[in-house]
Amino acid sequence: MLIVIKKKWIFLAIVLLLVGFSWYFFQSRITTEAGAIPSTEETLEIHMVTSEITSTTEGGKEIESYRWDPGTIFVPKDKNVTLRMYGVNGAQHPFMIEGTDIEGIVQKGQETLVDLHFTEKGVYRLICTAHSHIDNDGPMIAYIVVD
Repeated sequence: MLIVIKKKWIFLAIVLLLVGFSWYFFQSRITTEAGAIPSTEETLEIHMVTSEITSTTEGGKEIESYRWDPGTIFVPKDKNVTLRMYGVNGAQHPFMIEGTDIEGIVQKGQETLVDLHFTEKGVYRLICTAHSHIDNDGPMIAYIVVD
């Protein structure tokens, strides 16, 4: 028995193998990099930094503003969360989380860890008390959305 294999069939088989391998590799990377949904016993980590924006007005006055980055974070209700805040700009940023008794200070070049566990849905404001309004290079406010 003689089997005839045409070049186009070999080419098609190679293309299908490459597509299949690529799909498998891509799917496995999504699962391992993003991770499976963590169990309720694990602690979720969220990273933030302090940043500064500077500009010069048409009149030559230098202006600046500080912010938390990211400016909005999403936290699951009834989940243990560690907020890892790193000071990049500004000497220090004393902060409070509105609606809680959480307070602390983020200092330049240092990381501040804050353990969170919200039992109520809502939006909580993370406020730098040194930059709380426009008169002192603010407002430096981030929003914690608990859902």
